[in-house]
Amino acid sequence: MEIEIKKSIKPVNYKKAINILENRVNDLSLKSGKELIWFLNHRSIFTAGTSYSDKEIIDRSIKLIKTNRGGKITWHGPGQIICYMVIDLKKRKKDIRKFITALEKSIINTLREFGIKSFNDRKNIGIWVNQNNEIKKIAALGIRVKKWIAFHGFSLNFSNSLSEYQKIIPCGINDRGIISIRQIKKISKVEILKKLEQNLIDNLNY
Repeated sequence: MEIEIKKSIKPVNYKKAINILENRVNDLSLKSGKELIWFLNHRSIFTAGTSYSDKEIIDRSIKLIKTNRGGKITWHGPGQIICYMVIDLKKRKKDIRKFITALEKSIINTLREFGIKSFNDRKNIGIWVNQNNEIKKIAALGIRVKKWIAFHGFSLNFSNSLSEYQKIIPCGINDRGIISIRQIKKISKVEILKKLEQNLIDNLNY
């Protein structure tokens, strides 16, 4: 399967990025254009998925962007690796669970290659690490499926500040923390992206 790989160095406006994804979804539904894996970053923003609650906002002064992905409230910003995608599930037996598992496996395998042990959690979606007997989230997933085409994606905390998460209840979970890769180990971002890209291509080829 041919998947376009797109990489943006400068921060991309959130709404512009989502418009690009939605246009690609429309193209694929019309059987034109390619599937997409897009690595990028955003300036500091808070986004709310379709199942968020106002009770998850701690700091009422934040500006919240409502979006059509699944999930609750999260933060995106500098130092974070964001991976958006547009993937045709009609080519993959229309199996949403298998698609999400492929994303989870790609993140977990990538971190393992750099000596970081992580795991998924069916009750609390995302990728987690056990750091000094504390369970902390290192990656968040949020997906939408339209006409059997999956889009949006995941964010992986690399070197970003974690202070902004104190303004919300991240993903609606208030009894677990947040962590970044650089808090665990000094790793090259270039190498992480290289391994993550290859793992995604391998795991989405099913």
